[in-house]
Amino acid sequence: MKSRFIIPLLFLCAGCSTTKLVPEGEHRLKENKIIIENSDSYSASDLNSFLKQKAGGRFSLPLWIYNWGNNSGSAWDKCTKKAGKAPVIYDSTAIFSTEISMLSHLEFLGYYNSNIRDSVAFDGKNATQYYFVTLGKQFHINKINYTIRDSILRGLTKDADVGYSIHRGDILSEKLLETESSRLSEIYRNHGYWGLTKYYFFFYADTTAVRDSAALYIRLEDYSRNEAQSAAKPHIQYHFRQISIIPTGGLKVRSSFTDQINRLKPGTLYSEEAVNNTYERFASVPLFQTVNLQLSESDSSLLDCSVLLTPSKLQSIKFNLEASVNSSSLFGISPSFQWSHKNIFGGGELLSLGFMGNFQFMLNSSDVHSNELGVSANLAIPKFLFVSDRLFPKNLPKTEFNLTYNYQNRPEYKRNILSSAYGYSFDVGKRYYFQIYPLQASIVQLANVDEDWLKNLKDPFLQYSYKNHFDLGSGAVLYYTSNPNGLNISNLYTRYQIDVAGNIISLFNKYLKEDESSNHLIWGIPYAQYFRNELSLVYTCKFGETKDFAVAGRILGGVGFSYGNSTTLPFERLFWAGGANSLRGWQARSVGPGTATRDTTFKIANQTGDMRLEGNIEFRFPIYSVLRGAVFFDAGNVWNLPKTSDSVSGNEDADRGEFSIATLGSSIAMDYGLGVRINLSAILIRMDFGIQLYDPSQQKFLNPKNMFRDDACALHFGIGLPF
Repeated sequence: MKSRFIIPLLFLCAGCSTTKLVPEGEHRLKENKIIIENSDSYSASDLNSFLKQKAGGRFSLPLWIYNWGNNSGSAWDKCTKKAGKAPVIYDSTAIFSTEISMLSHLEFLGYYNSNIRDSVAFDGKNATQYYFVTLGKQFHINKINYTIRDSILRGLTKDADVGYSIHRGDILSEKLLETESSRLSEIYRNHGYWGLTKYYFFFYADTTAVRDSAALYIRLEDYSRNEAQSAAKPHIQYHFRQISIIPTGGLKVRSSFTDQINRLKPGTLYSEEAVNNTYERFASVPLFQTVNLQLSESDSSLLDCSVLLTPSKLQSIKFNLEASVNSSSLFGISPSFQWSHKNIFGGGELLSLGFMGNFQFMLNSSDVHSNELGVSANLAIPKFLFVSDRLFPKNLPKTEFNLTYNYQNRPEYKRNILSSAYGYSFDVGKRYYFQIYPLQASIVQLANVDEDWLKNLKDPFLQYSYKNHFDLGSGAVLYYTSNPNGLNISNLYTRYQIDVAGNIISLFNKYLKEDESSNHLIWGIPYAQYFRNELSLVYTCKFGETKDFAVAGRILGGVGFSYGNSTTLPFERLFWAGGANSLRGWQARSVGPGTATRDTTFKIANQTGDMRLEGNIEFRFPIYSVLRGAVFFDAGNVWNLPKTSDSVSGNEDADRGEFSIATLGSSIAMDYGLGVRINLSAILIRMDFGIQLYDPSQQKFLNPKNMFRDDACALHFGIGLPF
């Protein structure tokens, strides 16, 4: 067993030298050390950003990868150089510029006449650079005098909600003065003073009158720091004279639509905040590709504003395809198609019509097949219906209406699902996005149910999932991203979804009829009552010179439970795992629950559970041109929550795959595999080959030599990344 680790260990040790490729006579800058000699309260890390030469660090994985090369110019050598990071060669000429930047920053913070001395220590081919910092003198403000000659500006400044941010006892610093002048000038611009910036503020400090103290004088002048005094002219308040909203490129939109987005009104005082809000609201509409706000002075105190709107492409088509096959020749194909129009009624309404399918079949068996077809319509209106738009002054919310029909034809049953939803979507800042659905409804009707199959289900509680039911409730989805601008950098993405159904209907139970199982009925069928939520966390760490390498990880968890009028979750609300975006060593819905073996009453795997836990990690790397590769590992499963019933027919002794902390480790399914991707910028085509590592239903690790014989692998095709 130990011999398995010898080769990987030797391979890593070969790259352990961080100075392997440092030229003779040169040194690697291992570390910069900044030492504050006369203060324990000031953090030396505050000066790290002013280092002109960053150190390579004691340990650096990219540096180790770089040192796996040998400067031979071979394909392997080029790959290590692209994936890794070259050692930082010590450059003594960077010391002077570093010290100048540090001293300038310390003076900006209020440390006057600071001092820095430096030294360097060499250890073999490694170098450590030291900076010994002596902080300069600070002055407390003992007197403040503001001079603002304009009576309106003086009144604004003295307003209790504005006031002053500099007080006696504060430390005198350029940072303090810049913050105050920026704050006040922004307030002035929001009260009509177009063009009044922080550069109109002048500061004078007298540090000679009182020892270790400063008298501060602040004046708002009629000319800026970049102008001569002869250029002075009075500050005036501007009003909007004319607001022109101009669609270009032949775009036709209703004026009521653009007026609703616009926050600028003729006759009102100029406000920078209102201008920025108007721009952001127009820019958030998918109909507009670019938005350009132009302000011009039409009179000594009047402004004209032109809003130029350039349209994006009105119609678009999206196509997606996922496919998979395992070693038992079970094929799965899931195509989807969506057509969208961004201005269907002339008011920026986004209409999307979609079609989806899911087809599973086995080449050597005509009895094993499953068909699923669905059509959907979504209408997004760029305003809040039935809710005041004043609640969202800085962004443009949307009202959404969804209607979906889904038809499923399996060997065991046929099912029709008609769903609809009404809700709102909006963002808070640029990182948070909400979808709130006050109303979600669906009707599920089953036909041609095989009664023998239903009675013989391994999990007797599933019998309650395969019944006609009515679903009425509410839901919400929260999205968070640390990279709202879509830059090619590391990113954290979070999605949380919650659904609650049946609670409002339950208030009227005494007026509803009951069936033989004491379930209350709506239109002759039971209504569902449950709570369900799901959380997904995805972190993608990008590295390499061009950020082509990445390590992406995902943690996903969800749980749902029924109560009141329901014995178990409706089948469409149960959790499942496996497939192109989940445990890639398995086909979709073929894992779990827990350690339970597959329910063979289903001709095509249909394993589900009340909860789901999953983790995925994937290393992504370039191969050549548009070709990308991936190595991945997946782990997780679905489980059922413990249930008891005195009147459940079926196989009560069967393993239901119930969740238990004691058996959690042995019930985690694991797989690993390789992926190939073709990145065409506009679209990414993906193929992943997953191999089962641990099968909880067999309670054992699997030998990859038998993966085809044991049905322990799967090949998946898809568009886009799995997470």
